[in-house]
Amino acid sequence: MFESYFRKDIPWGGKTLTLETGKIARQADGAVLARLGDTIVLCTAVGARGVKPGQDFFPLTVNYQEKTYAAGKIPGGFFKREGRPSEAETLISRLIDRPIRPLFPDGFRNEVQVVATVLSHDLENSPDIVAMVGCSAALTLSGIPFFGPIAGARVGYAAGEYILNPTIEQIKTSELDLIVAGTAEGVLMVESEAKELTEDVMLGAVRFGHAAFQPVIQGIIELAERAAKDAWPMPEPSEAEAALKAKISELGRAAMAEAYKETQKLVRQGKVSAVKKDIAAKLEAEGIDASAAKGLMKDLEADVVRGNILDTGIRIDGRDTKTVRPIVAEVGILPRAHGSALFTRGETQALCVATLGTGQDEQIIDALAGEYREDFMLHYNFPPYSVNETGRMGSPGRREVGHGKLAWRAIHPLLPPKEQFPYTIRVVSEITESNGSSSMATVCGTSLSLMDAGAPLVRPCAGIAMGLIKEDRGFAVLSDILGDEDHLGDMDFKVAGTEQGITALQMDIKITSITFDIMKTALDQARDGRVHILGEMAKGLSGSRSDVAVTAPRITVITVPKEKIREVIGTGGKVIRDIVERTGTKIDIEDDGTIKIASSSTEATQNAIDIIRGITAEAEVGAIYTGTVVKVADFGAFVNFLGSKDGLVHISELNNERVSKTSDVVSVGDKVRVKVIGFDDRGKVKLSMRVVDQATGADITEQVGARRPRAEGEGEGGEGRRDRSDRGGDRDRGGERRPRRD
Repeated sequence: MFESYFRKDIPWGGKTLTLETGKIARQADGAVLARLGDTIVLCTAVGARGVKPGQDFFPLTVNYQEKTYAAGKIPGGFFKREGRPSEAETLISRLIDRPIRPLFPDGFRNEVQVVATVLSHDLENSPDIVAMVGCSAALTLSGIPFFGPIAGARVGYAAGEYILNPTIEQIKTSELDLIVAGTAEGVLMVESEAKELTEDVMLGAVRFGHAAFQPVIQGIIELAERAAKDAWPMPEPSEAEAALKAKISELGRAAMAEAYKETQKLVRQGKVSAVKKDIAAKLEAEGIDASAAKGLMKDLEADVVRGNILDTGIRIDGRDTKTVRPIVAEVGILPRAHGSALFTRGETQALCVATLGTGQDEQIIDALAGEYREDFMLHYNFPPYSVNETGRMGSPGRREVGHGKLAWRAIHPLLPPKEQFPYTIRVVSEITESNGSSSMATVCGTSLSLMDAGAPLVRPCAGIAMGLIKEDRGFAVLSDILGDEDHLGDMDFKVAGTEQGITALQMDIKITSITFDIMKTALDQARDGRVHILGEMAKGLSGSRSDVAVTAPRITVITVPKEKIREVIGTGGKVIRDIVERTGTKIDIEDDGTIKIASSSTEATQNAIDIIRGITAEAEVGAIYTGTVVKVADFGAFVNFLGSKDGLVHISELNNERVSKTSDVVSVGDKVRVKVIGFDDRGKVKLSMRVVDQATGADITEQVGARRPRAEGEGEGGEGRRDRSDRGGDRDRGGERRPRRD
């Protein structure tokens, strides 16, 4: 039944990567079951046999999906089944899409869908790399035109050494989390988060990863030699298309070149649009269908822009290849926000707003590897008005999620530890204008808004996007690219970091690969641009403010013994809810005894601290406390003096004078000052009022002297009163002696 079953075992980094085909999902054009350890991903590829009428682009879709059964879990929620893609699934879908998209031939317009389904997760080997390799293998076997295979690897860095495919636990202590993908010839995609590493270390990590996944590429090739399906015919440009392309160039090249001399984006777009309409009109006048020329006009734009940059070194907006656009950095522009910044670079602008919250505001994320809480969120929004367009406003798409995560990676390594800054942080970046590099504008604006909010970042962070024009006659690396230079160029290489080093790196290319020499040139040029941007940002704000904004909650952190947490929470949370209601604060309690109290009122915070300290503190012999009388008995008064703790003031300790009735001295509800004088054999607290000055709270034990201890058997309720027969008689209340009875 499974006569077409094939399996390839690839030794890789001390483990075995297994690729199987011919047993599962046999009706797909290509299907591979990829396994590393006990992490298993089913990867499929299917291509449409025809092209939809009028389609002038390549419709590729990559869907990465995690099934909760892969980790032995049942989905939460009412429906108990997986719903819309999570942020992690969206990001990994993009991660797989980016290196495979450039490897489909020009002119190929058939729809292709790649699906990666996580079937098993061993909580050690991340499924993203396994999925990427499996999808590459599935495409290679499918027969769909694909100039692969590709492979990918994760690279860690610790103690000066690179680590291939570090485990989930190793990543937690690594200085680097980098994913690199590419072909045997070069690199296609890089995604990383780093702790201020140098350009040389980052480039070394890319080299290390590229060399490390070569055995995987060879293994896929060997599997394809046995199991690949017949190749589809390659798309070939027709003679009619070549003639039409030449005609378009003849009719509009000079006008297009003139239009691209305009440096203002919207004005330039108007002129380019007018040139295209003129070309279309001339074609129709000659009886040629202008609708077929739409994509070829884009080719004409690319030829004009790329040729001008390579020939003259002058770009669309008049800059040379290294100059960064003018920058204006402003902070504190929203009066009620905890932190805000408006970062403008040329025609790109980001309004970034930081909000500080408590532990109750943390995002709970249910991942395959387990549930965890995220205390730093960065949300990126790209409304259509930012590029002078109309469009649907709704939930964020893949682009918004990806750009926000890139900025998150850039800032995350620079955040202070939770012990130093116990806030939940959310930053929202509203892109109000866009002409290239809005994600890097978000990095700059986020850094400024957090510093404005008083978050003590390690150092300010900036980002810059680098571009590439590469032809047979040479190449040019462009700093701070425009939108058109991104669309018409060969590379989008984003670098973010501080003056000390890189914190995030993302590279996508539109050609088959680039060399390490080009990468090094781009990194070095990006460093100079990043330092310049940081200098411009410092004109707005050079470092974090000394305190959080007055509109932000103040969080005070205290610790209590772990065994006391139950007392602070109370049965069913009764005690902690009462404290919150009485003080108006927000209180978070952690398992290790850390308690965070948030309030805009210092007095309310102190009240909550006093109550909690009262609950958790132990009475100390000799210490003086203020308490409240909660019960009056014949033998003394019970005083609540330390949170929920009560102690007994014996009638003999109420006053230095003899007291006949407890109620003569105190009543329920009275505020009194008491001193702890000991504990009885049951651990109950014994208190004294007579040795404390009730007005000042001073200890007056030496002034009044110590009272004779009560004899054994003498105690509460007047039982076991001492024998007074040694006295000549008893005195009545007036002090006169009464006759002794015979």
